[in-house]
Amino acid sequence: MESGDRTVCSSAMRSHLPSMDDCCCLVTPEPWVRAAPQRKAVTMESSHQKRLGLDGNRSHANPFASTNKTMSDPVTVSFIAMIALIGQARNTDPSYGQGFQGYGKRFGTFFADTGIGTLMTTSVFPTVLRQDPRYFQLGTGATWHRTTYSVSRIFVTRGDSGKLQFNYSEIVGNAVAAGISSTYHPQDQRTLGNTLSIWGTSVMLNTVCNVAKEFRPDIRRKIHKQRHPG
Repeated sequence: MESGDRTVCSSAMRSHLPSMDDCCCLVTPEPWVRAAPQRKAVTMESSHQKRLGLDGNRSHANPFASTNKTMSDPVTVSFIAMIALIGQARNTDPSYGQGFQGYGKRFGTFFADTGIGTLMTTSVFPTVLRQDPRYFQLGTGATWHRTTYSVSRIFVTRGDSGKLQFNYSEIVGNAVAAGISSTYHPQDQRTLGNTLSIWGTSVMLNTVCNVAKEFRPDIRRKIHKQRHPG
C-alpha cells in the first residue's frame, strides 16, 4: 500500500473501522526542525518523490484512486475479515446472529464502515477542501518529538498550496462517516452517543496509525540489519 493509502487500523471492541490508508512515507521537514536534520529530510523527500513520480502536490486527476486501492487491497480485506471473525467469536451485536449469515453481516458492516470512512477522509473532503490526505513522515529527531508530530497530524495537514491547515478532512470526514453508519447499523446502535463514540474511536485509532507510520521505516531498517548484518 503506497501513497494515499493509510495504515490499516481497527478495534475489535467496536463494530466500526476507521479510515485505512497506508502512509506514503514522504519525509517533509517542519520549520521548527533543526537545520542539519532539515537538510537531510529535504534530500530524503526529494529522492522518494522522484521514485514515486510525485512533485510534492497531490494530483486531483483521480481523487478516488486511493480509496479504490485501499478497499481492494488484500491486506485491507484480510484485516476486515479478521475483525469480523473476532466479532463473531465475541458475539458482538447479537442481532447479527451466528453462523455464516451472522459472519457475513459483520463483515459487510465492517467493510462498509471502512469504505465510507476512507472515502470521506481521503477522497471526498480532501477534494472539496483541497487538502492533502497523505501522511508525511518527519523521519528525524528525538523519539518524543516525532511522536508528538505524528499525533498533531490528525489535526494539522497540508493544503494543496503546501500551507498548513486544520485537518477538516480527518475530523469532519470521520464525523460524517460515523453519521452515515447509523443508517445501516442495528437499530439499538442508532443513537447519538454511539455515533459520537464511533467518531471518537476512529480519530483515536487513526492517531495511533500515524505514530506507526512515523516509526515503521525505522523498524524495517532494524529488521533488515538484523537479517543482513554487516
